[in-house]
Amino acid sequence: MTLALEMRSITKRFPGVLANDHVNFQLERGEIHALLGENGAGKSTLMNILYGLYSQDEGQIFLSGREVVISAPTDAIQLGIGMVHQHFMLVPVMTVAENITLGTEIVKNGFVLDLDTAARRIRDLSRQYGLEIDPDAYVKDLPVGTQQRVEIVKALYREADVLILDEPTAVLTPQEAEELFVIMHSLVEQGKSIIFITHKLGEVFAVADRITVLRNGHVVGTTTPAKATKESLAEMMVGREVILTVDKGPAQFGPPVLQVERLTVLDDRGALVVDGVSFDVRAGEILGIAGVQGNGQTELVEALTGLRRCLDGQISIGDVDVTNASPRKITDLGVTVEGSAHIPEDRHEHGMVYSYPIADNLILNTYYKSPFARGVVLDHQAIEDHALRVVHEFDIRTPSVYTGAGSLSGGNQQKVVVGRELSRPIQLLIAAQPTRGLDVGSIEFIHNRLVAARDAGVAVLVVSAELDEIMSLSDRIVVMYKGQIIATLEAGQASREEIGLLMAGIVEEEEEEEEEEHAIA
Repeated sequence: MTLALEMRSITKRFPGVLANDHVNFQLERGEIHALLGENGAGKSTLMNILYGLYSQDEGQIFLSGREVVISAPTDAIQLGIGMVHQHFMLVPVMTVAENITLGTEIVKNGFVLDLDTAARRIRDLSRQYGLEIDPDAYVKDLPVGTQQRVEIVKALYREADVLILDEPTAVLTPQEAEELFVIMHSLVEQGKSIIFITHKLGEVFAVADRITVLRNGHVVGTTTPAKATKESLAEMMVGREVILTVDKGPAQFGPPVLQVERLTVLDDRGALVVDGVSFDVRAGEILGIAGVQGNGQTELVEALTGLRRCLDGQISIGDVDVTNASPRKITDLGVTVEGSAHIPEDRHEHGMVYSYPIADNLILNTYYKSPFARGVVLDHQAIEDHALRVVHEFDIRTPSVYTGAGSLSGGNQQKVVVGRELSRPIQLLIAAQPTRGLDVGSIEFIHNRLVAARDAGVAVLVVSAELDEIMSLSDRIVVMYKGQIIATLEAGQASREEIGLLMAGIVEEEEEEEEEEHAIA
């Protein structure tokens, strides 16, 4: 066994938190090593140490048997370590070549950028590793799968031998993910070594040679796909048995609760991003909206929840027209009518106030109502009693209801948002990316709560870029592509491959070709 990388007894402390506790990790040359763990398990901290974003308090790092000191990302890059972040580090208005060479520009005559030489090298790298990118294309014009290839080529351009891929399939269609796996195998066949961070257990079995699991800052164990199952890995990650399939019976459909007709919405730049969308969600069902992120889902949800104005169309909840209504009106709907709830896709920006304690975050949209307020005076005992009930019911791990929400793990922050929205009577729940970035234990819990809401007669709209989540939760599925709904499918009859192709707009393109042929005829 030839080691490309060894991290020995890595320890990292933050105030009140032991993030890495004498962690040992080995990466063999020419292997794909998956790194698993819950949110807060220490994966990101360990990789940030390797890439020079943090410095370890204790421990040593060895590359090809030689001890190295990594104090900054520039050190890591010079040592042949590259990192492809989950959120791409690209400048949209620059070309592929300009992005890849940023900071390592080639100049001729002392001061003139030599992009031609850089472009030739980029094309050579692209061909060598099967990455297929155009150096002259602008990043803003590229689909997300191609942008990810640019990030990988950027690391290879800097002569990386060790690649860290952080949640690389988070924004990809299933087909793009399969293409990425082919690329990863090509990379290791040519001598590269890859650390693969993911929450998707199925991907581990598709691509990894070995698997290391972290829990609470410790290494729980290292195994191989041949010796593991999804269930055993989930148990290693969480420390208990985890049910990985969504347990739900047949839906008991009621009348439509949310009705959307010919909805048209613009983005912040004035571009059309929701184009004449119509659908409904019935009581007692989960309707899933599938699609690659960036196809209008965010703006659609903002319009449905009063956070963005509609240019045209109509939104009704029950018998109430809420088109361009305020978020408070949509939440309340009236004294005798049950309102709606919203789990936003960005819990940090729209879901909570980080500096507020948990108790206050749990009443952000009901603080002015009984029993939490008597006129303009808050009833602090009622607020505390409510917080204690929700913390217990939704298994929010916190030392106190007065702990700041910003100090919680990602999974517990999401439970605060879910607990707030589901702890009051509602007829409609809009959940956008409800489990983004969460570990298997938190995902299991939130999925169960969404199904429980459905079974209680709530109309549930789930918007997710995770196809597995959409397929396992939904009773019906609609697919969004370039701001339009291009298909509506019964969940039990839809295949992963069919939905994946729709997410990439394949069917729409075929229909357009047929229409052109008819027009010519």
